[in-house]
Amino acid sequence: MPPSADANPPAAPLLVFADDWGRHPSSCQHLVGHLLPRHRVAWVNTIGMRTPRLDLATLRRGLEKAHQWLRPRAPRATEALPANLSVHNPRMWPWFTRGLDRRLNCRLLRRALLPVVQALPEPPVAVTTLPIVADLMGALPVRRWVYYCVDDFSVWPGLDQKTLGALEEVVVRRADVLIAVSQTLQARLAVMGRESHLLTHGIDAEFWSGPGIPLETATLAGLKRPLVVFWGVTDRRMDTAFVRRLATDLAQGTILLVGPADDPDPALLALPRVVRRSPLPFAQLPALAREAAVLVMPYADLPVTRAIQPLKLKEYLATGRPVVVRRLPATEPWGDCLDLADTPEEFSMTVRRRLPEGLPEAQRGARARLAGEQWDEKARLFARWAVEG
Repeated sequence: MPPSADANPPAAPLLVFADDWGRHPSSCQHLVGHLLPRHRVAWVNTIGMRTPRLDLATLRRGLEKAHQWLRPRAPRATEALPANLSVHNPRMWPWFTRGLDRRLNCRLLRRALLPVVQALPEPPVAVTTLPIVADLMGALPVRRWVYYCVDDFSVWPGLDQKTLGALEEVVVRRADVLIAVSQTLQARLAVMGRESHLLTHGIDAEFWSGPGIPLETATLAGLKRPLVVFWGVTDRRMDTAFVRRLATDLAQGTILLVGPADDPDPALLALPRVVRRSPLPFAQLPALAREAAVLVMPYADLPVTRAIQPLKLKEYLATGRPVVVRRLPATEPWGDCLDLADTPEEFSMTVRRRLPEGLPEAQRGARARLAGEQWDEKARLFARWAVEG
């Protein structure tokens, strides 16, 4: 996420509540990366929103958080952070359902973050992508609160949807500025009585057109070509019927799912020709794209997917590879740049057609409008609405 050059003097500091810095390249991290030249940022890693369960994923995440809390960053890790950025790991209670849970978390967060806020040169603008900070709004001396709405957590698989929906209503009511990443989310906020700015996701075109970091030989070893590639979280949002039909119809090749698995349909990973690989460093994704014959996004048509604005959509388009996706509110506006599918049969047929044909020239030409979707411009809009407005 290269920062954009900006000769303007330093602006108001930011206090950001989002996913762990560096854990994955979220839209908030992209925006902040471009704002760092002018804005001092205190980034707060939170406990997350998934209710603890007796499973391996919860154990791993719990150990990761315990490590963050008990062992401060080593000097080498601190030095690796971009200039103007500090990362904080306040201790939190991993439940939010009861009033007691919420009061405890508010107290823990305020105690940990008040010194951080007071150390800044002026009151910061607080930005949150997560509704779990609802009770903290009004408890810290900040300039204003901004809700950067990136998903509808009230319909997200595996989350405490009722609790998160209630917390989000508090955030929406208390926030000074609301920014949504899709028109679907804008409409949802409007039902709650609030207007919001629309800021769709962006790309760094230079990054995606460059070579990136080469893949390790073992990453694709033994995989039959051609490769049909998806990168991102494999979970219940994936349409198993779409993948099953393609796996059945392919005469050769591999459907490669790259990224973490979060309780996916067991039948999905058992399909012939379907192979999953662990997450790759973000810097290796351009190299992965060059190895792909077709990039796919076979999401199911669900309330949660109708609200999302997938980061990978424009990233896929910027790679110059053929792209086949499920028709959804986020993908339909880009129908001239890719192929849309409504049924498993259409998805399979289109992918198999693109394997030998490659990217149509009409789609290649239409992708020229990606030039207006750069993260540096998105960051300028975000700052105008969130900080200057």
